[in-house]
Amino acid sequence: MFDSIIPSTGITALTALYCSVASLALGLIVALAYMVKSNYTKNFVITLTLLPVIVQVVIMMVNGNIGTGVAVLGAFSLIRFRSVPGNSKDIMSIFLAMAIGLATGMGYIAFAIAFCLIACLVFIVLKTSKIGEAKNQKERHLKITIPEDLDYTGVFDDIFKKYFSKITLEKVKTTNLGSMFELKYYGLLKYAGQEKQLIDELRCRNGNLPIICGIYRDGNEEL
Repeated sequence: MFDSIIPSTGITALTALYCSVASLALGLIVALAYMVKSNYTKNFVITLTLLPVIVQVVIMMVNGNIGTGVAVLGAFSLIRFRSVPGNSKDIMSIFLAMAIGLATGMGYIAFAIAFCLIACLVFIVLKTSKIGEAKNQKERHLKITIPEDLDYTGVFDDIFKKYFSKITLEKVKTTNLGSMFELKYYGLLKYAGQEKQLIDELRCRNGNLPIICGIYRDGNEEL
């Protein structure tokens, strides 16, 4: 069932066509699965759709040639330095599309179809379920930028006492060539939905410099 459709004599036009059609169809399935409850761009959706057939063609062209394989490895390593960091979901989708292209490039179309459908189904189920969501919706990360001449020790204590049941200063770093400080806090809001009032009061203390208040994430999801 999972045998390769590429004959031992080599790649034919018909097998190449079958593999290409399968790659495009499975790439489209990966792109549609990625779009479920996600923020996406048209360019990234197009990339996920075409990536399997591109990888498939590369694998077919290598076809056991060691010299060509080394050249392809060098080309992919150069592309790596042209990429920007992405979140874990984006990287996973790219690797999934590449894995499908590897399978179809070697002629294992049935295996690629089964693998794609199972992976996309699991991805959609996990994405639409509440698995992995924050247990406490009142957790917040707060970043406050202040001028260097402002003593941040205790300057926001009365505001924090009003809006947070618990808050901790996690990190202080200089920014803008040392002319400002960036304070990073982790806290628990007393009541959800008070971010607007909180930021308005903080702006009066930090000179209307940037303030970021977001949902707490345990760790960095960028890869």
